[in-house]
Amino acid sequence: MTGGPAPRLRDCPGFGRVWAAATVSGFGSYVTTLAIQVLVVVTLHEGAAGVGLVSAARWLPYLLFGLVGGVLIERSRRRPVLVATELGLGLLLIAVPLLALIHQLSLTVLMALMAVFGLLSLLGDAAAQSFLPRLVPAQLLTEANARLGQSDAAAQTCGPALAGVLVSLFSAPVAVLVDAASYLVSGLLLLRIPVVEPPSRRAMSVRGIRTEAAEGLRWVYRHPTLRPLALNTHGWFLCNAAVGAVVAPFALRTLQLSAFGFGMAMAAAGVGGLVGALVATRLGVRFGAGRVIISCRALTAAAWALAALSGPHWSGWVVFGAAQLLVGLSMGAENAHELGYRQAVTPDALQGRMNATMRSVNRAMIVLGAPLGGLVGDAIGFRAMLWIAAAGFLVVSATLAMSPFRNARIDDGG
Repeated sequence: MTGGPAPRLRDCPGFGRVWAAATVSGFGSYVTTLAIQVLVVVTLHEGAAGVGLVSAARWLPYLLFGLVGGVLIERSRRRPVLVATELGLGLLLIAVPLLALIHQLSLTVLMALMAVFGLLSLLGDAAAQSFLPRLVPAQLLTEANARLGQSDAAAQTCGPALAGVLVSLFSAPVAVLVDAASYLVSGLLLLRIPVVEPPSRRAMSVRGIRTEAAEGLRWVYRHPTLRPLALNTHGWFLCNAAVGAVVAPFALRTLQLSAFGFGMAMAAAGVGGLVGALVATRLGVRFGAGRVIISCRALTAAAWALAALSGPHWSGWVVFGAAQLLVGLSMGAENAHELGYRQAVTPDALQGRMNATMRSVNRAMIVLGAPLGGLVGDAIGFRAMLWIAAAGFLVVSATLAMSPFRNARIDDGG
């Protein structure tokens, strides 16, 4: 006889609260994502370049401190970091409507707030992705990430629609309060997770940070299948940041959508993401993580090409919404496999540094791509920028298909 019954997620203590906390904070985050874009374009009267600069400020801390953050996370217990960062993010976001109320919210001030937001998110994200493997066995990581992806997709469906309603009835700064409340609730949920973490490996000091960070870099960029995945994902983030800078002005100005209409279009991405997350595990079992990710990145290219064909009339709005549906579908099916594969092939002692390395360079691509995409979009037109991004995503998919990662599977360890 070999072993007992197969492990189930419901039997993993603490995963339910992690799932609930991620759902709550994810819901609020999608409200803020749309509200901040509308705030920049409508309230502050900025163009795509302004949207790109705010996005770059949000992710700049990942470029500056990402590797250091990964080392420090591995020297600490991860639940306290998660709780502290979630509560800190909630308190920080309250400043947006307060500053708007006294007419002190400018593009510069918003960028500064988003930079602090990004620093807290950096620590929280590194802790979250490194915390999950301590709650869930390796064979359940794809399923666990798929569950988190399903919740994220559901939040993506409802969050932008709610944001459109709140912005239309009240204002974009007021809509940010929803996200502030969600982070506070998430922090309280995480505080009650029943988990005993191993003691910290080393003291929280600067000693040895360079050496430990270098170990994380070597693990990612010398691994036979993590290396092509990492490099390709960096390209994906560059394209996504560039197209993300022009989506709001394209929708609000070129397509002449209202804030509510823009929210509904973004909600379609959530519907697609939910469907993608629901079928992610089944696709991985049948085709393997490598082929699923490659196919999803090709679908992303097709989706943005479809968006570029939309126009300022009801049929064009339907096309734009359908494009967002496909974007969500591709990301929903892909994310669980990418995260699950990275976590499954990385030992616990390197989880924080692996995640920090991947996220830091990915977010560095946002810092570069968002302002660049905004400037190019303002210069040559938002629609032209969508076509450029679609071509970029197609190149990303093709290059990954030519790498060893195309045969990667989670269930056989590679």
